[in-house]
Amino acid sequence: MDGSAQRLWESSAALELDGKTPAAVRMILSSLDAAGPFAGINHRGGKRRPLRVKAALQLFSDPAGSAPTILYTRDVNPRGLGFITAKRLPLGYGGVVQLRPRADDPILRIDCTLHRCRQVAADWFEGALYFNREQLCFLVEEQRESGTRN
Repeated sequence: MDGSAQRLWESSAALELDGKTPAAVRMILSSLDAAGPFAGINHRGGKRRPLRVKAALQLFSDPAGSAPTILYTRDVNPRGLGFITAKRLPLGYGGVVQLRPRADDPILRIDCTLHRCRQVAADWFEGALYFNREQLCFLVEEQRESGTRN
C-alpha cells in the first residue's frame, strides 16, 4: 500500500459509514436504494449485498504519489461493486480498489476496471466497477449454500 492510501486508512479506518459521513452521501445512497434498479434491470448481474464502507481507488493512470479517490460503496457481489464519489471517473480505466468490508477484516486490495460513472446529483457521481478476478468473499449466503455464483 502506498503512503497516501495508508494515510487514508489510518485517518478514516475505512469503517462502516456513520455520523461522520457527509450528509449528501447518506441522502444519495438512500435515494438510490429507494429508487431500485433502473426499470427493474440489474445491469451488473448476480445478487448483490449491501456494503456501506469508505474505499480508496487508485487508477493506474493517476500521477505517481497522487491521493486515491474516495468511494462510498453501495453494494457488492463477487464480480464488482457499486459506489458514489465526488469525482467523475474515466470509464474503462483500470486500478486498485482498497476496502475493509468489516472493521475486524484486513484491508483488501483488488484489481478492478471502471464500468460506469454518471452524475446523480450536483458534484456527485454513481458508478460501478468490475473486479478483474471474482472475489468469492463477497458471495451472498444463499450462493454459498447452493454453490451457485449468479
